[in-house]
Amino acid sequence: MIPSNQELVEERLRIGLEKKENRLRSKQNKHNRHMEIKRLLHTNTTNYTVPDLYAVKISVCKELREDLKLNAREKRGRFFLEKGGEATTLRGLKKELHEFFRALKKSTYCLEACLPIIKNEGMITPNEINYEEFNFWKIERDDDVIKMFRAADSFYTENEANMKRPSISLHVTKDPNAPVPPPLPEYLKNNMPDPIQTANMTMLSFYAFPPSTITYPDDFALQLKRKWKPFHALGRVYVAKEGVNAQMSVPSNVVDRFMECCKSIPELGQWMENGINIDPISIPVDEFATAGVPVNGKPAPPFRNLHIRVRSQVVADGLNDNTEEEQQLDWQSAGYDMPPLEWHQTLKEAEKNNATTTPILLDCRNKYETDMGKFENAEPLNTDNFRESWDVIEERLLNTPKDTPIMMYCTGGIRCVKVGAYVTQKLGFANVSRLAGGIIAYDRKIQKEEKENSIFKGTNFVFDGRLGRTITDDDFAECITCGERTSLVTNCFNDNCHKRMTQCEKCRSAFMGTCSDACRQRVVNVMLTNNKTNTEDESTVSEDKSSTQQQQNFDNLEDYSNGYSTPPPSFYCEVEFNTQHFFESGAHMISGESQGRLLTQLASLSREGRVLEIGTFTGYSTACLLEGVANAGEAINFEGKGGRDGGPYVMTLERDPRALRLALAHLKIMTENGIWEDGAEAACGLRGKGRDDLITSSSITDDEVSNFTYNNIAGCDVVKVTDALATVEAMANDIGESRPAPFDIVFIDADKTRLLEYVDALLVNDLILKKGGLILVDNVLWKGLVLEASASNNNEQQNDNNKDISTRKGRRARKLANKMHKFNTEILKENRVEVLVLPIRDGLSVIRKR
Repeated sequence: MIPSNQELVEERLRIGLEKKENRLRSKQNKHNRHMEIKRLLHTNTTNYTVPDLYAVKISVCKELREDLKLNAREKRGRFFLEKGGEATTLRGLKKELHEFFRALKKSTYCLEACLPIIKNEGMITPNEINYEEFNFWKIERDDDVIKMFRAADSFYTENEANMKRPSISLHVTKDPNAPVPPPLPEYLKNNMPDPIQTANMTMLSFYAFPPSTITYPDDFALQLKRKWKPFHALGRVYVAKEGVNAQMSVPSNVVDRFMECCKSIPELGQWMENGINIDPISIPVDEFATAGVPVNGKPAPPFRNLHIRVRSQVVADGLNDNTEEEQQLDWQSAGYDMPPLEWHQTLKEAEKNNATTTPILLDCRNKYETDMGKFENAEPLNTDNFRESWDVIEERLLNTPKDTPIMMYCTGGIRCVKVGAYVTQKLGFANVSRLAGGIIAYDRKIQKEEKENSIFKGTNFVFDGRLGRTITDDDFAECITCGERTSLVTNCFNDNCHKRMTQCEKCRSAFMGTCSDACRQRVVNVMLTNNKTNTEDESTVSEDKSSTQQQQNFDNLEDYSNGYSTPPPSFYCEVEFNTQHFFESGAHMISGESQGRLLTQLASLSREGRVLEIGTFTGYSTACLLEGVANAGEAINFEGKGGRDGGPYVMTLERDPRALRLALAHLKIMTENGIWEDGAEAACGLRGKGRDDLITSSSITDDEVSNFTYNNIAGCDVVKVTDALATVEAMANDIGESRPAPFDIVFIDADKTRLLEYVDALLVNDLILKKGGLILVDNVLWKGLVLEASASNNNEQQNDNNKDISTRKGRRARKLANKMHKFNTEILKENRVEVLVLPIRDGLSVIRKR
């Protein structure tokens, strides 16, 4: 079974962490040892005996110095060894030597040792000039090392009056039997230009599917990094057993040699379909640093470094979910690889001919790419990711004759290899053509044809920091903010959202490069927090500090708390916006950022990850709880999928069918797309639907249950009820055929007038809530009016004849505040529970069942 990307990354991170810890431990040990030796050397006390230290002087022969290109410090030097330390073996001695001469680690060498000579002018040790005067012996085994130290001890005993401590001289020479280093490859010879001196950077891409596959992807990734290092190449490269997928930028003055290097690698070479795809327009070096989409408000290049990452697939296609199916597809048999100019002429002729002979033209890219630009008359798949392509293609080609001409294209050609193999081998079509090299190659070829105009219109989305390359001035995409036509693609300036989007120049400026009001406010908060004034002289320091502190102030504690808390995943922002869009008057009813994160944390800490929610509304709190129970399931290493009978599970009850339909849409998106960028993008798309289509499109019957599974571990049942309290009491009395197993947490955000009855049903036995479980009750401070209710003790008279709307709303609010105060008073007297009221949002009561 092919390991998943997550498993590969986790294993690599684990190994990397172990190596880092070992390096730090070794570094600390060396530092401690060096400090100890330094202390011993400089100890001046008659009451302390300094342990024996050997002074070791080192010299390196001229030939080895030139081969290793040693610096001036490394030509010769001296260090100290403590008697009885690690250096009593040949391996230990070399380890000490490598600490001084790091370059020796990469070489084989010979060691020789000698003792100094004592003359009238003092102790003399050998150097290059008088090397022949000394009697050296070879150090080849552990016995030779022991002999060396014994000889040093004896020599010191004989000459103690002229020496501070035992001394040894080591001479490092080149090993005559060392293997000859491999010659430089041809592409690095003949005065290769210095890539650092290039005037331009060339964007390029390529892919390869070698039939023999790549047996050891990790080793191959290291090999690529070594071979490409001389070219100072940048980019992002994926390596898997199936092949290689690369998007890179290379200094233009060495592009030809870089191509030769790639061709010399057997796994690439002839298997790079269409060779290397070179962008037709290179980028000047002085513009390269700002050619990408800005990051954190700062200019950014298309690539900053060279990242070569090992993956389970070079293009995640979803077919590895069925190992047998993937093995049946041969990437070498994927239809006709049609050259760009032939593709151009074929489409032109098809447009002139009768419609019955027109080929099916498939755009195999994702929707956000197609929205930027496409070939005329192309049929987009409109998928959010490549994994969704297969069902869409099968549905589109259903009942299509097998000899129908099918043409397909993508950005660089690699996705069409997989689609072409699937259509020809799995679906059985015989007349399949792919655009060789994709849109990038087409753009390059058509640029050279002065008499031809591009049939591709708009902007080609590219997978580097530029995100898009304009081919024609046509604008097809819609601004995410105002809906105007644009071709500007970017990522949300809020790093915690980072949503990919299209946004016009006007809205980009107004929203500070963010996708929404919430993200814009988040960016403003971060900017205020990080803003630091520069002081010009000491007289303005205090004034500048005061100004900075004022800029960092928040309007209230909730904003401050949110500003210093981990932001919620971007999906929740879109749920909040959808609630405002479809339920404008009830938007305040959702849990919100701070309370939602608390619900997630509490659910994550629960024993088994089982939560009952009473009051779903539009699903904001449901999603928070579902995220939390999934975390709990992973923490306890739960195997399988949670449900009614046990394991991570959320059951949520709601009676409003309109709110329930929006909640179901949100939970469907969450379980299918996750809670980050993909989920947020899908949730944002709900606002494009009409209110009638989404909220009143279909009826939901009473007691209807909708099932979801999140992260393949946490189950979720959404139940339409007529009376949630009746349903809870039935569960407490064990009435019904499918009562769920007991819960760890019950969250009540329902009828405020019957809260005591809900709690009593949960406390009467342990059928619903486990002992030690939590009851969370929302809105217990009711807009702060419980203070007034407490002071007035419910004696305020109500004027029922007052018909003013604002007065009636205020009267209802005070009435409900009285109910909440009564609940708070009564639940505190209940000896079966412990109560903690948190002043978060509109008040949250945390009640622990004894």
